[in-house]
Amino acid sequence: MTHRLDPLLRPTSIAIVGASARQGTIGHLSLHNILLGEFPGKIYPVNPGYEELQGVPCFPSLESLPEVPELVIFGVGDHRIEAALDDAIRIGVKAVSIMSTLVIDNDTTPNLKSRIQRKLVGSGTLACGANGMGFCNVRDQVWATGFDTRKHAPPGNVSMLSHSGSGMCGIVDCEERIQFNFTVSAGHELSVSMDEYLDFVLDLPETKVVGMFIETARNPQGFTAALAKARAKQIPIVALKVGRTEKSAQLTVSHSGSMAGDDATYDALFDRYGVQRVADMDELATALILFSTMHPVGPGGLVCLHDSGGERQLMVDLADSAGVKLTDLNAETVRKLQEVMDPELPAINPLDAWSRGGEHAATQMAECLAIMMQDPEAAIGAVIHDRAPYGAIYPSYVEYMRHSHAASGKPVALVAARQGTGSDPLVITSTANGLPVLDGVASFLTGIRLLFAYRDFLLRPATTPPTVSSAAAEQWLARMKDQNILDEAASCALLQDFEVNVNPCTIIDNKSDLAAAAAFYQYPLVLKTAMPGLLHKTDKGGVHLNLTDYAELLAAYEELDEQLGPRALVAPMLNTGVEMILGAKLDPQFGPVVMLGFGGIHAELIKDVCFALPPFDAAHARRMLDTLKMRPLLDGIRGAPACDIDAFCIMAASFSAMVTALAEQLQEIDINPVIVTDTTCIAVDALVVSRNNEDQEL
Repeated sequence: MTHRLDPLLRPTSIAIVGASARQGTIGHLSLHNILLGEFPGKIYPVNPGYEELQGVPCFPSLESLPEVPELVIFGVGDHRIEAALDDAIRIGVKAVSIMSTLVIDNDTTPNLKSRIQRKLVGSGTLACGANGMGFCNVRDQVWATGFDTRKHAPPGNVSMLSHSGSGMCGIVDCEERIQFNFTVSAGHELSVSMDEYLDFVLDLPETKVVGMFIETARNPQGFTAALAKARAKQIPIVALKVGRTEKSAQLTVSHSGSMAGDDATYDALFDRYGVQRVADMDELATALILFSTMHPVGPGGLVCLHDSGGERQLMVDLADSAGVKLTDLNAETVRKLQEVMDPELPAINPLDAWSRGGEHAATQMAECLAIMMQDPEAAIGAVIHDRAPYGAIYPSYVEYMRHSHAASGKPVALVAARQGTGSDPLVITSTANGLPVLDGVASFLTGIRLLFAYRDFLLRPATTPPTVSSAAAEQWLARMKDQNILDEAASCALLQDFEVNVNPCTIIDNKSDLAAAAAFYQYPLVLKTAMPGLLHKTDKGGVHLNLTDYAELLAAYEELDEQLGPRALVAPMLNTGVEMILGAKLDPQFGPVVMLGFGGIHAELIKDVCFALPPFDAAHARRMLDTLKMRPLLDGIRGAPACDIDAFCIMAASFSAMVTALAEQLQEIDINPVIVTDTTCIAVDALVVSRNNEDQEL
């Protein structure tokens, strides 16, 4: 299968401009790595100072080569790279790799990086970098990196894509348990962006899992399309996304906007496409090992074999913290364990099966693990044993895995609490044979959680969001073009038109209107300021609750009139319920993102919310809601009745469809609070901000 990036990543010939005999330089290591990888095509070192380098004939210039190379690797300094690129473009080179930073002293405007990018884009030249460490297409034997690396045996089954050079090499060069087929340090992405590399590796037949070290998506549409391709091919992606800033929060108006920072969009995006997110390099490496050796996994949880009661108890604690399900063994499994175990040991999972030792202890341990892994609710097995002296592992531990895997057909791993010093070649060979050996129980459990999460993601039914009125969408899009911010009354009217249940309200401007509104509604009532520009009414003392008669209502209105102005809103006071929040914000890269969770006046302090890409259905809303820490509050506590969770999820789905329909004009929207009781779900306060919003007093 051909790909647009073939001239860059699968070239038939390579030139190294600035090839050198000086040890440690990019010019030396680039040629060394091309030879080390046994590149099958033509290799052309280019440097007028040499006749040959590392046994390969050297040429004085690109123009002197017997053919136009498909790929040129630049090993020259930044003060020479612009002229060297001009030479490459002039002779029709299709692709280049730039590993330098493109920073020079006393630069002009536009700077070197901008000039290089303009030339690349203008000529249609593919480029890896700059400010990266190149790439290794292991399967096709193209080791186009100018830095020290380890031996990689083709074809491999793991692809690693990284914006950070160290983020790539920190795993690729020192983790021999992972067999890579492709790695790239994308750097500045001058003419090839991360999504294109992802698209490329998804077409490689050996790719079983993709690891990503991401700073940002420079081509959001392409990135989303590549994630959709991975989902369709059922190739898992494990991502370490750095830069959890909320730089956009300072520009927001609503509570939802301030809480939905830049990183929240990636959470929603990754949830939509099944990307499994990790927190650090240890978790990334462990997850890649597990996905490349143990995916896919069947239904059920984790069973663990221990030789220590203390470490067995530690596993229970750590699994609970990691959110990993430990299998409850059925009665038949327990009976079989009791037949082979020493009688003083309890037949439970996690299982401490070591007591008296002796010559049959190893056989007994192996059989115990095999029995547990044959339990119908066991998806994965693990041998949790510490390493031997000098970092070695006992061959009997690997035999436990072989025996239990043969008996059950299910994946199994060997895990030590930590490695310590030393190493053992058996670690690599066992992992390569599908019986992974790992270090660190916590990172192992994270990897297992991700395996289970991806398994469950693949089983999710397709979402079927509700439809919306096209007439309502057309009407409100037109209004939002002319109005920067919709006040509460207008915002509630908008919600009603999209079948979102809202608390009725009336706008008043004088005492006569106040009396009429009081006669229309039943007490108790709520009175809020509705003066233009006062968006967060509570912060300004503009909300009076639970007004039980006209005297209280009139006094509250006179106070608002004096302090803030005569325009106000009257609404019924709702019964007590759980306060939730629904919101949305336009992400500049990926479009609208919906937020749902627990709200009220402390919403920004609690921040127990989650994020999703719209539109979605009520079932998806329920799944998201179930991930929140305060979720049990909706089930009723201390005698309170359970809330109508279904009503809230239906509202969230309708809200998500509305957000999608208004996306071209919507900047932010906030419904806070949404009162959820045992019988209903009602939006109480709302704020809609259009894209043409201008600065206002908040």
